Amino acid sequence: MNKSIENKLVKYLMDAANIDDLEVLAKWLKDDQNKQIFDNYIRTNYAMDINTNGFDTENAKKEYLRKIRQDKKQIQKLEFYKVFKYAAAAVIVFGLGYFFQQDSFNTPIEETPIIVSTTIEPGTDKATLTLEDGSQLVLEKGESFQTQSANSNGEEIIYDAGKQNSSEVVYNYLTIPRGGQFHVVLSDGTEVWLNSESQLKYPVAFIEGETRQVELVYGEAYFDVSPSTEHNGAKFKVVNQAQEVEVLGTEFNVKAYKDEVYIYTTLVEGKVAVNFDSKTQDLLPSEQSNYNPITKDLVITEVDVYNEISWKDGVFSFERKPLKEIMKVLSRWYDMEVVFENKSLEDVRFFGVLGKDQKIEEILETIKKFNIIEEYEIKAKTIILK
Repeated sequence: MNKSIENKLVKYLMDAANIDDLEVLAKWLKDDQNKQIFDNYIRTNYAMDINTNGFDTENAKKEYLRKIRQDKKQIQKLEFYKVFKYAAAAVIVFGLGYFFQQDSFNTPIEETPIIVSTTIEPGTDKATLTLEDGSQLVLEKGESFQTQSANSNGEEIIYDAGKQNSSEVVYNYLTIPRGGQFHVVLSDGTEVWLNSESQLKYPVAFIEGETRQVELVYGEAYFDVSPSTEHNGAKFKVVNQAQEVEVLGTEFNVKAYKDEVYIYTTLVEGKVAVNFDSKTQDLLPSEQSNYNPITKDLVITEVDVYNEISWKDGVFSFERKPLKEIMKVLSRWYDMEVVFENKSLEDVRFFGVLGKDQKIEEILETIKKFNIIEEYEIKAKTIILK
C-alpha cells in the first residue's frame, strides 16, 4: 500500500477525510487486489492490540465501503462511532501507528509493567442528587427512585414536564464524581449530559414566561436545548462564574473545569451568544470560544466538533493532543492520578479514539507498544509513566 492511500485510510478512520480523499478510496477499493491489501492492513494493525476480540474484517470493510459510497453531505461526524462500535480499541492502534510511522516503528521494549495493586476501573453512570431541602440521594445503575417532580432508573433522571407558577424557584444540584457520568432531562425537555467531575444547578421547574436558566457550577456538560418556540419564546441560559451562554434552541458543549484556566464553549448546531466581561460574542456551528477569565480574553476557533463531544457517546477522540492533556481527561473518567516520572512524555502528541469501556491497562499497553512510554507502574489509583 502506498503512503498516499495509507494516509487517506487513516484520515478516514479519524473522520478527517475530505471529499477528494473519499473519492480516491472508493476508486481504490474497486480493485480486488486492493481489497486484499485492505484486509491484510486491517488484520495487521488490529492484531497489534491483543486485548481486542471479535473484530470482523469483512464487516469492517463493508462498513467502510458503505460510508464511502454515501453522499458526502450525508457523512455526519456524529455517525463516525458506528465504524468503531465493535472495535474501538483497534482504532487507537491504527491511529497511533499512523502518527508514529515517521519513527519507523522501532522494536517495542519488552518491559513487564509493575502493578503493585490496582483499583482502577472504567467510569459508570453515577451521581449525587441534592434536593431542595438539602437531602442527598446517590444515583447509580440498578438503583431507582421517584419524587413528586422526578424519577430515575439509576442511569438518568427525568423531571416531570410542567411550569412553575410561583415566583419562588426551587433548585436541585446534580454532582458527578470522578469516574462518573449522567444524563438528565429537565422539566422543559432540555437534555443535559454531564461528564466526570461536574456539577449542575437547575430549577425543578421553570417559571412560565421567564428565561430558563441553569448553572454549570464546574465541569463539562453537553446541552440539547428545547426550542424557545415551545416555551412562549423563553430563552435558555447556561451560566457559570465567568460567562453565560444564551441560546434559543440548539446543541452545544461547555467545559469549565476547576483545574483548567480556559472555559470552552463549542456550538454543534443552531446559534448561541457567549456573554463575558460585559461583551457578547456569537458562535456559529463548529466554532469554539476559548475564554480566559483571568485576562478577560476570548478567542474563537473552528474545531472538529466530534472530538469535542464524543465523550457523551462513549468515546474519547483525540487529535494531536499532548499525552499530558490526554491523561488529564482519562484521570477524570478512571478516577485516578497520573505521574510523569519522565517529563519529556508530557508533550508527546498523537491522535486516536478510545472506547470509554476499555480497561486502563489495555490503553497503557497500546501506548507502550509504540515506544511512547518505556514502562509504567500502577499503585492503587496512581499510574506512574516512565
